[in-house]
Amino acid sequence: MSSRNKLYKFSQMLEFSNVVQNFDSSTDELIGQGHTPVQRRGVWAQEQFGNDRPIVLELACGRGEYTVAFAKMFPDKNFIGVDVKGARLWQGARRLREEKLSNGAFLRCRIEMLSKFFAEGEVDEIWITFPDPFLKQRKSSRRLTAPGFLDVYRQVLRPDGIIHLKTDELRLYDFTLEVLASYPSRITFSSADLYQSEELDPRWSQTTHYEQLHIADGDQICGVSFQLLEG
Repeated sequence: MSSRNKLYKFSQMLEFSNVVQNFDSSTDELIGQGHTPVQRRGVWAQEQFGNDRPIVLELACGRGEYTVAFAKMFPDKNFIGVDVKGARLWQGARRLREEKLSNGAFLRCRIEMLSKFFAEGEVDEIWITFPDPFLKQRKSSRRLTAPGFLDVYRQVLRPDGIIHLKTDELRLYDFTLEVLASYPSRITFSSADLYQSEELDPRWSQTTHYEQLHIADGDQICGVSFQLLEG
């Protein structure tokens, strides 16, 4: 993608009411429409969506395909896609606008900073959809189901909140199960081959462009749902 095209998308996102961005990871400042500072921590439902409905996050959302799809499927919930790559978020934010989906939004920030932008218990559910698996052992702490990230999720999730991981990388799936075996948690669902599972929750059947390519190549898609318990 050309730098000129990226700059166009970045400038356009500053005019989107459904995008909130953190430009400096050393601060908890959020910038909204018109490059105006906004405050969302603890009041996302009221300030961003104008309601008091449950909040669901899609982490490492990329183009936000799940955020958009879920916003269409569940109009009684609020969906927020989170990613640090602005040019990717632009695509999902544009689709939300085009389809007039007022219950979807995007937050541009680093995922390890979630507790700066969401209050304790403010999030009802988290989806982690096809994240970078960081397969090299020295980068295992960067995997989004590593203990350090689970500690972050615990801070923002309600006590009975649930987390879902969907991945095409069996090694990330196995790593997650190993982490959960020693982390205070309860697995509610797991499958190393989702589309062979009986009575599959229809939300798992939502696919991204890249997931469809993996499926066409015969790759297995793995999934696990779990809750974090008091340690």
